Amino acid sequence: MRDTSGTRTSSKRADSRSSRLAIVLALSASALLSVLGPAHAAPAKDPLPADIPDYQAALDAVKSPAVRNAVCRFLRTPVPTGSGGPVQTIPETAEPCQGLPAFTIKDPLALNEITPGFVAGTSQPLPTEAVKLTQLVSSLSATVNGRQATVMLAPTQGGGWHLAAVRDGDSDASYASKATVGTLVFTEPQIRGWYQLKLNTVEPLNDQARQGLGGQASVSLSDYQKLVKARYADKLPGSEYDTKGFSSGYGTEREADHSSSSIPLLAGGSGAALALAGGALVFRRRRRAHTG
Repeated sequence: MRDTSGTRTSSKRADSRSSRLAIVLALSASALLSVLGPAHAAPAKDPLPADIPDYQAALDAVKSPAVRNAVCRFLRTPVPTGSGGPVQTIPETAEPCQGLPAFTIKDPLALNEITPGFVAGTSQPLPTEAVKLTQLVSSLSATVNGRQATVMLAPTQGGGWHLAAVRDGDSDASYASKATVGTLVFTEPQIRGWYQLKLNTVEPLNDQARQGLGGQASVSLSDYQKLVKARYADKLPGSEYDTKGFSSGYGTEREADHSSSSIPLLAGGSGAALALAGGALVFRRRRRAHTG
């Protein structure tokens, strides 16, 4: 009979070495994560549809007849030019989409914004503290009457999503779609700047963002926080700037009644606004937000 005791001994020693190696690797990884911190351990990335709360409700919203009809009314209505003119009322039509070219509303994408705490400097310059999901945006599959449009959805109190706005163009959805695996795209609303966050590095995606970074190709998230704090810390909710009505972009969220009697705001270009009121579409001029 062959003596296998030596083989068993060697096997035990190998198993012991493997166990010790696994423990060393686990401890090394744990130590590395503790040194790098949460910003590196869990890099920021745009939420996938499965990660967006109530995403099915958002899909249902953009495919609903009510939202589609609102988009059709918006696209049928010329955007007013100039200011101080009379309010223009567009009569309600039974079939607002009749006669318009065929189009679909694409699946919603995440629209992320910098947070008030990040702007004020009270939050750490970490991706999870700096940026949050605020709205969803959807563009159209084709131009209609020579125009593109973006549907904006806002979260509804208690869950779900509702129509918040329809605006000219598709830049919001276009920039939101630039997110890649492991990155996050966000906006600085006051200057309409769009950025991409890669780990802790902020890179501009449009001219407004490049100007916001002072022409730099990239900055650290910490340095970006210093820039926005200098720009807006004295303009946050409750400041004199805010109480005089100039602030936009970082106000506290106000939950509205989104019942059938509510008035969805349909924002157009050139500072125009469309509101659906009393069965008629009404143009109003919005006061341009002061950013100085």
